[in-house]
Amino acid sequence: MDIDLLKTFVEVVRTRHFGKAAENLYITQSAVSFRIRQLEQGLGVNLFIRQRNNIQLTAPGERLLPHAQMIITGMQRAKVDVALADNMHKQISLAGTPNIWDAFLQFGITNIVSAMPGVSLVAEVKAQQESTRLLLERTLDLAILFDPPKVDELVVERICELPIIPVSGYDTATNENFFDNQYVYVDWGTTFSLWHARQFTGKTPPYFRTSTGRIALDLILQCGGSAFIPQVLVEGHLEKGELFHVKDVENTSRDVFIAYHRDNEQKELIETLVNLLSQMTPSLSLKKSK
Repeated sequence: MDIDLLKTFVEVVRTRHFGKAAENLYITQSAVSFRIRQLEQGLGVNLFIRQRNNIQLTAPGERLLPHAQMIITGMQRAKVDVALADNMHKQISLAGTPNIWDAFLQFGITNIVSAMPGVSLVAEVKAQQESTRLLLERTLDLAILFDPPKVDELVVERICELPIIPVSGYDTATNENFFDNQYVYVDWGTTFSLWHARQFTGKTPPYFRTSTGRIALDLILQCGGSAFIPQVLVEGHLEKGELFHVKDVENTSRDVFIAYHRDNEQKELIETLVNLLSQMTPSLSLKKSK
């Protein structure tokens, strides 16, 4: 089966629009329509219900989607494996959510690369659900997450605790006005959301929401405001007096987990990578105890 037909199918599903899919694939809309017809004819089914400004998957289309995604991902992985440089004999892939990269992975990725000579490392930013799917499909070796997936096929281990503290751009911030001065809500995962809802019921709603700690940090540095940010991200700004730790607002923390497939054939490499990630934790714990 032509991989381009599957890529076109997945893009139409994602955009729900033939024209937008064509733009994203850098082909004409008629080419998108032709590819979808070819795929439907090859499979002997209709994949979409076509209505004006409303494209929906048929039942066969729904069933094809996960297979198409797995084939595309597998082909991408195969291309990378085949194209390994002469001095690289193995490859391992890891993924983290944007917040995991901001608050944890970025501080140790260079050590990981230098400690694994001869290994080609593929490091990507992925949403939690996509990481879990790729782990199950065995096209991703390791995922680093805040919320551990509860799937029998996956091994999940806690590797560290990440302190998250309330900070503000105003030295006058207190528990009384922390949420009133341009509070930025950062989505640090399900556990944080539940804790936040319990602790701060009735407080002023945030004026800005984001799923990325880096965006929140840049915003309050430029425009003022307050947010819950990992201590490791704000330590330098606190020392310079650019931000202030609001100590009468309760601190919190997030556990960081790694997940991998039980039957992954690269367990030795995964164990090495897990050990390297775990070695990143003393600096975080040291900062927490200050």
